[in-house]
Amino acid sequence: MVVEQLYDYFDKCALYLEKKGTNTYLEGLAEAGENLFQHKIVQPISDDDQAVLKRLLNNVDKLEYKREDVRKALQLAVLKGMKGAVQPHHSMTPEAVSVFVHYLFYKLLGDKEKATVLDLAVGSGNLLYTILNQSKVPLDAQAFEVDETLLKLAYIGANLQQHEVNLYHQDSVERLSTPKVDFVVTDLPVGYYPKDDVASHYELKAEEGHSYIHHLMVEQGLNQVKDGGFLLFLVPNFIFESEQSKALHEYLKKHAHILSLLQLPQSMFSSEQFGKSIFVIQKKGNGTKSPSQALLAELPSFSKKEALADMIQRINKWFADELGIL
Repeated sequence: MVVEQLYDYFDKCALYLEKKGTNTYLEGLAEAGENLFQHKIVQPISDDDQAVLKRLLNNVDKLEYKREDVRKALQLAVLKGMKGAVQPHHSMTPEAVSVFVHYLFYKLLGDKEKATVLDLAVGSGNLLYTILNQSKVPLDAQAFEVDETLLKLAYIGANLQQHEVNLYHQDSVERLSTPKVDFVVTDLPVGYYPKDDVASHYELKAEEGHSYIHHLMVEQGLNQVKDGGFLLFLVPNFIFESEQSKALHEYLKKHAHILSLLQLPQSMFSSEQFGKSIFVIQKKGNGTKSPSQALLAELPSFSKKEALADMIQRINKWFADELGIL
C-alpha cells in the first residue's frame, strides 16, 4: 500500500510538471523526490502550480515508509518514464535481477565487517540501492553516471533512502582518481564508445574503429578494484562472441579469475539481442586462484519457484565446493 501511495505521488507530480512543459517526466520525478525530501516545494513556479504540488505532497509527507518502499516506488515511476525514451540496452536493471545480484554479492562479502563498492554506470541507482538497502554491514559506495537526469534521480534516491553515496557526474571510462574498492557492481552499457582518444589508453581498445564500452568498463573495473576484489557485471550475452572478444578473453586470463557466467531468462528481455548474463570475476592477487570449474548456467524464469530454488541450491553448493563459502 505504501509503495502504491508513493508511486502515485511521484507519477502525478511528474505528469503535472511534464504537462506544464517545464520538465520531462523523468526530470519531474527528480523534482518530486526533492520536494518529498525537503518537505516543501522547492521549484520557483507560480502560486497555482505550487498549490497543486503542495496538495500532492501533503498526501504522502507524513507517510511512514521504509527504504525499500521508496526504491520500489521510484523504480516503477522510472520504468514508466523510460518506456520509449531510451534504448532497451540502457534500461533499468530488472527488479528480480537486482535481487539476484544482491544474493551473489552477499555470498562474496562473506564475514567482512565493512566493504567499499563502486558502480561505474549507476543510472537511477536501482541495482546499487538494492544492495545497500539489504546490507547487514556498512558499505561505502561510489557511483558514476554520465546522464544528468539519471544522476539526479540517483541523488534523490540516495537522500530518500538515507544512504551516503559519493555520486559523480562523469564518464567513468575516463581517468578516475577515486580510491580502489573491494567490489565493483555494474549493469554495463552496451555498444561502441565514441571517444577514441580516451579508449587509446586501454589494453582493450579496438585495433581499428570504435572500442566496445562494455569491454572498456570491464577493464576499468579491474583497474579500480583491489587485488583479490570481486566484480559483478551484467553483460550482453554476446560478449564472448563479437569480433573483439578474443582480446577480452586474453585480457581476463591475464588479470582475473572467471568465477561464473549466469544467463538470465530470455523472457526478461524484449528481444534475444538484448539478453544479458551475470558475469562474476575476481581480480588476481596474493593467494587467489581460479576455481577448478567456473559456474556456468542458464537461470530459470524467476517466476518458477521450484526451478529457481533448485538453481540456488546448486549455486550454494558451487560456492561451498569451489570457494569454501557457505
